[in-house]
Amino acid sequence: MALLRILVDGYSLLHAWPDLAAACPRHSGEARDELVRVLTRYGDAVDTPVTVFFDGGGASKGTPKVHSDPNMEILYSPSGKTADDLIERAAYRFCKLGEVLVVTNDHAERDLVVSFGALVRSCEDFILDANAAFDQLSETVKRHNRHENSRFRKGR
Repeated sequence: MALLRILVDGYSLLHAWPDLAAACPRHSGEARDELVRVLTRYGDAVDTPVTVFFDGGGASKGTPKVHSDPNMEILYSPSGKTADDLIERAAYRFCKLGEVLVVTNDHAERDLVVSFGALVRSCEDFILDANAAFDQLSETVKRHNRHENSRFRKGR
């Protein structure tokens, strides 16, 4: 069965991925933007919608309005809630509809969403998966380009 959605604890993944936006503080807007960019690429590569959750009582003042769409959704926890609260609720609801993958390093969170029926990945394992997907996509594009280049040359 294909995954219905990937739910990502944004700051958990940012802290586990030091190479991502390495020059930026982990809670900065630049680091969040880079994570969203990479998760968008990953969702496109594996053809699965992604929702990334960030803690923080909502986005800080001055944060531009994020343009979520059905394939890449960006959510900030409101005051009094955490990203974990939102992930738990989403996992509970989505698991009734199909397979859901939760990406977090929070062990209590992982245990809870597994009890709902969700699949879980540590952030480190997800990073390996993402890099493998990007490598595979790159090879597919190279192969396609070589094929098209060959067809073009034969057509001359």
